[in-house]
Amino acid sequence: MILNLYQLFKASLMEPKKQAAVRIMGIGKIMQFIFVFISLLTVASFVEWSTGLGNASSSIDGLIEFVEEIDWLLYPFAFVFLFVSTTIYHFIKISFFALIALLILNSRKRRGEYRHLWRTTALSVTIPTLVAFVLSFFDLDFKVSLATSLLTIFYLYVAIGYYPKKPPLSKKEA
Repeated sequence: MILNLYQLFKASLMEPKKQAAVRIMGIGKIMQFIFVFISLLTVASFVEWSTGLGNASSSIDGLIEFVEEIDWLLYPFAFVFLFVSTTIYHFIKISFFALIALLILNSRKRRGEYRHLWRTTALSVTIPTLVAFVLSFFDLDFKVSLATSLLTIFYLYVAIGYYPKKPPLSKKEA
């Protein structure tokens, strides 16, 4: 099963069966998907930040003058910092939800390992991340974070339903 990035994105949006199927894919394509997704989020966030900085600082003359003097340094550094911090946050989020998915997997008596769940989670967090990104423009509070976390857990629960069942214990093992 070899999927291109567009097919992975499409699967992350609406196909829990394919989200579960990526568990058998190599980690390289999943990492590529994650880094492209993070890059797109970083570019969008950077554009929003850079246009917002000019609007927010327009009332302070000294700050404007300072920013204009170090533009060549401020924006590349800010972009790199934003990319690195977004990447770290996204990987921690995927790892945390994969741990929750491991609990769900065991409670539903399905077969799988943490590494499989990590790959599935990498796709399952796409919609909640996009929802959180869009809702961040509306100045909402903690409820958005809670709602997107519950949405991620829901997507994982549905995707784990497509994992193979554990075989029943034989009398010798019991």
